[in-house]
Amino acid sequence: MTTQTQRPDGTPEPLSTLSPDLTGRHVLVTGAASGIGAACVAAFAAAGARVTAADLDEGGLAHLRESHPDARIETRAIDLADLDALADLPTDVDVLVNNAGIQHVSPVHEFPLERFDLIQRLMLHSPFRLVRAVLPHMYEQGWGRVINVSSVHGLRASAFKSAYVTAKHGLEGLSKVVALEGAEHGVTSNCLNPAYVRTPLVEKQIADQAATHGISEDEVLEQVMLAPVALKRLVEVDEVAAMALFLCTPAATSITGVSLPVDCGWTAH
Repeated sequence: MTTQTQRPDGTPEPLSTLSPDLTGRHVLVTGAASGIGAACVAAFAAAGARVTAADLDEGGLAHLRESHPDARIETRAIDLADLDALADLPTDVDVLVNNAGIQHVSPVHEFPLERFDLIQRLMLHSPFRLVRAVLPHMYEQGWGRVINVSSVHGLRASAFKSAYVTAKHGLEGLSKVVALEGAEHGVTSNCLNPAYVRTPLVEKQIADQAATHGISEDEVLEQVMLAPVALKRLVEVDEVAAMALFLCTPAATSITGVSLPVDCGWTAH
Protein backbone atom coordinates (compact mmCIF):
# COMPACT_ATOMS: atom_id res chain seq x y z
CA MET A 1 0.00 0.00 0.00
CA THR A 2 1.30 3.47 -0.86
CA THR A 3 2.16 5.37 2.29
CA GLN A 4 0.80 8.82 2.95
CA THR A 5 4.27 10.32 2.84
CA GLN A 6 5.12 9.18 -0.70
CA ARG A 7 4.55 10.78 -4.07
CA PRO A 8 2.68 8.80 -6.75
CA ASP A 9 6.02 7.61 -8.16
CA GLY A 10 6.95 6.11 -4.78
CA THR A 11 9.59 8.67 -3.83
CA PRO A 12 9.38 9.97 -0.26
CA GLU A 13 8.19 13.48 0.45
CA PRO A 14 9.38 15.25 3.62
CA LEU A 15 6.74 15.70 6.29
CA SER A 16 7.60 19.38 6.46
CA THR A 17 6.62 19.95 2.82
CA LEU A 18 3.98 22.68 2.58
CA SER A 19 3.91 22.87 -1.22
CA PRO A 20 2.97 19.39 -2.40
CA ASP A 21 4.06 17.91 -5.70
CA LEU A 22 0.75 16.54 -7.02
CA THR A 23 2.16 15.35 -10.33
CA GLY A 24 0.30 12.18 -11.22
CA ARG A 25 -2.67 12.99 -8.99
CA HIS A 26 -6.18 13.59 -10.34
CA VAL A 27 -8.30 16.24 -8.63
CA LEU A 28 -12.04 16.78 -9.09
CA VAL A 29 -13.37 20.21 -8.12
CA THR A 30 -17.09 21.00 -8.16
CA GLY A 31 -18.44 24.52 -8.47
CA ALA A 32 -15.22 25.21 -10.32
CA ALA A 33 -16.19 28.01 -12.70
CA SER A 34 -15.72 30.89 -10.26
CA GLY A 35 -14.97 31.88 -6.70
CA ILE A 36 -13.42 29.32 -4.36
CA GLY A 37 -13.74 26.53 -6.93
CA ALA A 38 -11.79 28.40 -9.61
CA ALA A 39 -9.11 29.31 -7.05
CA CYS A 40 -8.83 25.63 -6.07
CA VAL A 41 -8.49 24.57 -9.70
CA ALA A 42 -5.67 27.07 -10.19
CA ALA A 43 -3.89 26.03 -6.98
CA PHE A 44 -4.04 22.29 -7.67
CA ALA A 45 -3.05 22.71 -11.31
CA ALA A 46 -0.07 24.82 -10.25
CA ALA A 47 0.94 21.95 -7.94
CA GLY A 48 1.13 19.64 -10.95
CA ALA A 49 -2.19 17.85 -10.67
CA ARG A 50 -4.54 16.92 -13.47
CA VAL A 51 -7.78 18.71 -12.63
CA THR A 52 -11.35 18.03 -13.68
CA ALA A 53 -13.39 21.19 -13.17
CA ALA A 54 -17.15 20.62 -12.96
CA ASP A 55 -19.78 23.34 -13.03
CA LEU A 56 -23.08 24.31 -14.63
CA ASP A 57 -21.61 27.59 -15.91
CA GLU A 58 -20.16 26.81 -19.34
CA GLY A 59 -18.99 30.38 -19.88
CA GLY A 60 -17.16 30.38 -16.58
CA LEU A 61 -15.50 27.06 -17.41
CA ALA A 62 -14.37 28.43 -20.77
CA HIS A 63 -12.85 31.45 -19.06
CA LEU A 64 -11.12 29.12 -16.59
CA ARG A 65 -9.48 27.19 -19.44
CA GLU A 66 -8.42 30.39 -21.18
CA SER A 67 -6.91 31.73 -17.96
CA HIS A 68 -4.70 28.65 -17.50
CA PRO A 69 -3.77 27.53 -21.03
CA ASP A 70 -0.74 25.51 -19.92
CA ALA A 71 -2.43 23.65 -17.08
CA ARG A 72 -3.88 20.14 -17.26
CA ILE A 73 -7.49 21.21 -16.76
CA GLU A 74 -10.45 19.33 -18.19
CA THR A 75 -13.82 21.02 -17.83
CA ARG A 76 -17.18 19.30 -17.46
CA ALA A 77 -20.37 21.32 -17.88
CA ILE A 78 -22.82 19.52 -15.60
CA ASP A 79 -25.79 20.25 -13.38
CA LEU A 80 -24.48 18.87 -10.10
CA ALA A 81 -28.00 18.89 -8.66
CA ASP A 82 -28.99 16.33 -11.30
CA LEU A 83 -27.99 13.29 -9.29
CA ASP A 84 -28.23 10.90 -12.23
CA ALA A 85 -25.86 13.08 -14.28
CA LEU A 86 -23.09 12.59 -11.70
CA ALA A 87 -22.43 9.15 -13.17
CA ASP A 88 -20.73 10.92 -16.10
CA LEU A 89 -17.99 12.35 -13.89
CA PRO A 90 -14.70 10.46 -13.49
CA THR A 91 -14.14 8.17 -10.51
CA ASP A 92 -10.36 7.75 -10.76
CA VAL A 93 -10.04 10.72 -8.42
CA ASP A 94 -7.27 11.13 -5.83
CA VAL A 95 -8.51 14.42 -4.38
CA LEU A 96 -12.19 15.38 -4.30
CA VAL A 97 -13.08 18.99 -3.54
CA ASN A 98 -16.81 19.32 -2.86
CA ASN A 99 -17.37 23.02 -3.34
CA ALA A 100 -20.53 23.64 -5.38
CA GLY A 101 -23.19 25.64 -3.61
CA ILE A 102 -25.98 28.17 -3.89
CA GLN A 103 -27.81 30.31 -1.38
CA HIS A 104 -31.39 31.39 -0.78
CA VAL A 105 -32.42 33.84 1.92
CA SER A 106 -35.95 33.54 3.25
CA PRO A 107 -37.78 32.99 6.57
CA VAL A 108 -38.54 29.34 7.28
CA HIS A 109 -42.30 29.79 7.02
CA GLU A 110 -41.93 31.36 3.57
CA PHE A 111 -39.03 29.23 2.27
CA PRO A 112 -39.89 27.77 -1.16
CA LEU A 113 -40.06 23.99 -0.87
CA GLU A 114 -38.52 23.37 -4.26
CA ARG A 115 -35.61 25.69 -3.42
CA PHE A 116 -34.96 23.86 -0.14
CA ASP A 117 -34.92 20.53 -1.97
CA LEU A 118 -32.59 21.87 -4.67
CA ILE A 119 -30.07 23.08 -2.11
CA GLN A 120 -30.05 19.69 -0.37
CA ARG A 121 -29.50 17.88 -3.68
CA LEU A 122 -26.68 20.17 -4.74
CA MET A 123 -24.90 20.63 -1.43
CA LEU A 124 -25.48 17.35 0.43
CA HIS A 125 -26.81 14.55 -1.78
CA SER A 126 -24.38 15.33 -4.61
CA PRO A 127 -21.27 15.36 -2.36
CA PHE A 128 -22.37 12.05 -0.83
CA ARG A 129 -22.72 10.43 -4.25
CA LEU A 130 -19.37 11.79 -5.43
CA VAL A 131 -17.58 10.59 -2.30
CA ARG A 132 -19.24 7.19 -2.65
CA ALA A 133 -18.10 6.96 -6.27
CA VAL A 134 -14.43 7.91 -5.74
CA LEU A 135 -13.66 6.07 -2.49
CA PRO A 136 -13.03 2.67 -4.15
CA HIS A 137 -10.20 4.20 -6.22
CA MET A 138 -8.75 5.92 -3.15
CA TYR A 139 -9.01 2.73 -1.09
CA GLU A 140 -7.35 0.67 -3.81
CA GLN A 141 -4.28 2.89 -3.95
CA GLY A 142 -4.14 3.55 -0.20
CA TRP A 143 -4.27 7.34 -0.49
CA GLY A 144 -6.97 9.92 -0.95
CA ARG A 145 -8.17 13.32 0.16
CA VAL A 146 -11.79 14.37 0.55
CA ILE A 147 -12.01 18.13 1.04
CA ASN A 148 -15.44 19.54 1.73
CA VAL A 149 -15.79 23.29 1.37
CA SER A 150 -18.30 23.79 4.13
CA SER A 151 -18.85 27.15 5.78
CA VAL A 152 -18.91 28.84 9.13
CA HIS A 153 -22.60 28.02 8.71
CA GLY A 154 -21.65 24.38 9.08
CA LEU A 155 -20.73 25.31 12.66
CA ARG A 156 -23.05 28.23 13.39
CA ALA A 157 -26.58 29.06 12.27
CA SER A 158 -27.93 32.29 10.86
CA ALA A 159 -31.55 33.30 10.45
CA PHE A 160 -33.18 33.11 7.01
CA LYS A 161 -30.74 30.46 5.72
CA SER A 162 -32.45 27.23 6.74
CA ALA A 163 -31.60 25.24 3.61
CA TYR A 164 -27.96 26.32 3.44
CA VAL A 165 -27.34 25.75 7.16
CA THR A 166 -29.07 22.37 7.02
CA ALA A 167 -26.99 21.23 4.05
CA LYS A 168 -23.70 22.42 5.55
CA HIS A 169 -24.39 20.76 8.91
CA GLY A 170 -25.15 17.54 7.04
CA LEU A 171 -21.91 17.86 5.07
CA GLU A 172 -20.00 18.18 8.35
CA GLY A 173 -21.46 14.90 9.57
CA LEU A 174 -20.77 13.13 6.29
CA SER A 175 -17.16 14.33 6.35
CA LYS A 176 -16.60 12.88 9.81
CA VAL A 177 -18.06 9.49 8.87
CA VAL A 178 -15.82 9.34 5.78
CA ALA A 179 -12.84 10.21 7.98
CA LEU A 180 -13.58 7.28 10.28
CA GLU A 181 -14.20 4.79 7.50
CA GLY A 182 -11.32 5.97 5.31
CA ALA A 183 -8.63 6.08 7.97
CA GLU A 184 -7.46 2.48 7.53
CA HIS A 185 -7.24 3.06 3.78
CA GLY A 186 -5.02 6.17 3.88
CA VAL A 187 -7.93 8.51 3.12
CA THR A 188 -8.53 11.71 5.06
CA SER A 189 -11.71 13.77 5.04
CA ASN A 190 -12.03 17.31 6.33
CA CYS A 191 -14.15 20.44 6.09
CA LEU A 192 -13.01 23.98 5.43
CA ASN A 193 -15.20 26.54 7.15
CA PRO A 194 -14.78 30.04 5.77
CA ALA A 195 -16.75 33.07 6.85
CA TYR A 196 -18.06 35.28 4.08
CA VAL A 197 -15.74 35.00 1.08
CA ARG A 198 -15.42 37.56 -1.68
CA THR A 199 -17.30 35.54 -4.35
CA PRO A 200 -20.24 36.05 -6.74
CA LEU A 201 -22.37 34.01 -4.31
CA VAL A 202 -21.69 36.45 -1.48
CA GLU A 203 -22.29 39.45 -3.71
CA LYS A 204 -25.74 38.03 -4.46
CA GLN A 205 -26.31 37.39 -0.75
CA ILE A 206 -25.59 41.04 -0.01
CA ALA A 207 -28.34 42.08 -2.42
CA ASP A 208 -30.74 39.45 -1.03
CA GLN A 209 -30.05 40.43 2.57
CA ALA A 210 -30.57 44.09 1.73
CA ALA A 211 -33.99 43.26 0.31
CA THR A 212 -34.87 40.99 3.25
CA HIS A 213 -33.83 43.46 5.96
CA GLY A 214 -34.80 46.64 4.13
CA ILE A 215 -31.35 48.20 4.43
CA SER A 216 -28.61 49.23 2.01
CA GLU A 217 -25.99 46.82 0.70
CA ASP A 218 -23.25 48.71 2.57
CA GLU A 219 -25.22 48.28 5.77
CA VAL A 220 -25.59 44.55 5.08
CA LEU A 221 -21.82 44.20 4.82
CA GLU A 222 -21.14 46.17 8.00
CA GLN A 223 -24.11 45.21 10.19
CA VAL A 224 -24.83 41.64 9.07
CA MET A 225 -21.88 39.96 7.38
CA LEU A 226 -18.99 41.47 9.32
CA ALA A 227 -20.78 41.84 12.64
CA PRO A 228 -19.90 38.32 13.95
CA VAL A 229 -16.22 38.38 12.97
CA ALA A 230 -13.23 39.78 14.84
CA LEU A 231 -11.32 40.62 11.67
CA LYS A 232 -13.56 43.04 9.79
CA ARG A 233 -12.86 41.77 6.30
CA LEU A 234 -14.09 39.31 3.72
CA VAL A 235 -12.05 36.15 3.24
CA GLU A 236 -10.30 35.93 -0.14
CA VAL A 237 -10.75 32.87 -2.37
CA ASP A 238 -7.01 32.20 -2.53
CA GLU A 239 -6.91 31.79 1.25
CA VAL A 240 -9.43 28.95 1.09
CA ALA A 241 -7.69 27.33 -1.89
CA ALA A 242 -4.38 27.42 -0.02
CA MET A 243 -5.98 25.58 2.90
CA ALA A 244 -7.37 22.95 0.52
CA LEU A 245 -3.91 22.45 -0.96
CA PHE A 246 -2.38 22.24 2.52
CA LEU A 247 -4.64 19.27 3.33
CA CYS A 248 -2.84 17.37 0.56
CA THR A 249 0.63 17.94 2.02
CA PRO A 250 2.51 15.41 4.15
CA ALA A 251 2.29 17.91 7.00
CA ALA A 252 -1.49 17.35 7.06
CA THR A 253 -1.29 13.55 7.15
CA SER A 254 -2.70 13.38 10.69
CA ILE A 255 -5.51 15.88 10.10
CA THR A 256 -8.82 14.11 9.46
CA GLY A 257 -12.40 14.37 10.59
CA VAL A 258 -12.08 18.02 11.55
CA SER A 259 -13.54 21.38 10.61
CA LEU A 260 -10.95 24.06 9.90
CA PRO A 261 -12.38 27.56 10.39
CA VAL A 262 -11.12 30.26 8.05
CA ASP A 263 -13.62 32.57 9.66
CA CYS A 264 -11.90 35.76 10.85
CA GLY A 265 -12.69 34.80 14.45
CA TRP A 266 -16.44 34.13 14.03
CA THR A 267 -16.38 30.85 16.00
CA ALA A 268 -14.20 32.37 18.74
CA HIS A 269 -17.44 33.67 20.31
